[in-house]
Amino acid sequence: MLLAMAVLAGCATFASRASAVMSYPVGIPSAPQPSSLAPPGHHSLAGYREVYVNNFNGSGLPPGWIAFSGHPGGLPTVNFSVKHVVVSHGLLQLKTYRDPAYANAWTIGGLCQCGRFSLYGAYFVRSRITAGGANTAELLWPHDKQWPPEIDFNENLNHLALTSSTTHWSPGNQEDFTTLRIDMLQWHTWGVIWTPTYILFVVDGQVWHRLTVTSEIPNIPMVLDFEQRAVCPSSWECPSGPSALLIDWVAEYEPN
Repeated sequence: MLLAMAVLAGCATFASRASAVMSYPVGIPSAPQPSSLAPPGHHSLAGYREVYVNNFNGSGLPPGWIAFSGHPGGLPTVNFSVKHVVVSHGLLQLKTYRDPAYANAWTIGGLCQCGRFSLYGAYFVRSRITAGGANTAELLWPHDKQWPPEIDFNENLNHLALTSSTTHWSPGNQEDFTTLRIDMLQWHTWGVIWTPTYILFVVDGQVWHRLTVTSEIPNIPMVLDFEQRAVCPSSWECPSGPSALLIDWVAEYEPN
């Protein structure tokens, strides 16, 4: 995951990145859903079939999902805790706060869908954050844990009105990076469509970034990850108060 402050030069508005040709799954109106939209249907993405959907309606992590624990990147000042990953009230919640169980250190939530990996496909995530401060990311990570590559399709870099996409590739960690101005406190449907020849980054049914250089596109199996980061002391991802990433549902597709 990108661990440097975003360069705002060239930051695009949604309208300038949107595709006028085709819209992509957003969800189906549903008043009972926390985000007012239920997952899209089986045939919502042309040329693809739905292979996984989860509404997080239970009281614990669904099969195949694993919560993180320990120190991310070996940093002793921050902890992943499984207790900071909560499923309740129809939401998957990743919580960041000072935890007395860890000497009042900033403690974060993160998890992977490590029980399910794919080579290419489409992922859609309905989510929002509750506050700024922590760096929140939705990404694809190598199944074999040999990094890079990596595809970050929604990483807010601790901002409330901005997110970014980053594709990492090559042993030297080259990057394709872009930003988008958007209200992160509101519900959005984030998507990434990953193929051998292009990657589309989608929000609320519209494309906001394309990667079409085939040599930069990851070509190994990957898994879906969600996490928050709080690195203190830090000039850009040290929170001033508690925050959370709220996920209403995920829907995943494979080519027909």
